[in-house]
Amino acid sequence: MRKSKKISIKGSKTFAFVVDGKTEVWYLQMLKRNERELNINIEPRLPSKKSISEQYKMVDELAEDYTKVFWIVDYDVIIKETRESQNRTETSEQLFVKLKEKVEKNKNVIVIVNNPCVEFWFLLHFEKTAKLFTDCNSAEKQLKKYLKDYEKTQKYFTKQDNDIYLKLKGNIKIAMEYSKSLKFNKANTNKAICEMNLFFEILEIYKVINPK
Repeated sequence: MRKSKKISIKGSKTFAFVVDGKTEVWYLQMLKRNERELNINIEPRLPSKKSISEQYKMVDELAEDYTKVFWIVDYDVIIKETRESQNRTETSEQLFVKLKEKVEKNKNVIVIVNNPCVEFWFLLHFEKTAKLFTDCNSAEKQLKKYLKDYEKTQKYFTKQDNDIYLKLKGNIKIAMEYSKSLKFNKANTNKAICEMNLFFEILEIYKVINPK
């Protein structure tokens, strides 16, 4: 049995995030930088190996120590791997569904799926759409109609007083509302998916972005 190294940070809760891209890391860092009232320690983790199995392993281990663990998944990667490995007895999609259901038995864990990627969440800040973008590049192209200078770089995401979170913050509740109908369904994954609202609906987050 694994020994727990329970993390205790006085006066705060600890949220860990397992992601497969740096864009999610920068976005979460900017959320924490701007929302000073958040009494939460946000710790994004980028696995050295980005396989579904490695991400699952990290989520499972972090769940022993953190108040909540969010596993944010870009589903276009899973679809691509499934398409390229059709001869395997178990596809990447089948493996993900199995591991997702397994890890969600832990009440500390919330799995967030975006199809194709987190840029689709950014896009929902500007338009209501259920269009299935075939890959992240196509979603980025649509996003650039609103953020014309959008770049997938740390400099762009973290620019002082004009970072990615500040660019989107004004429309965050709109994006949350639009995303509510775009949920993951293992019986039908060939559709647009955005579950980022699951994070922003957490009470500790929601009461800061939606003050009374």
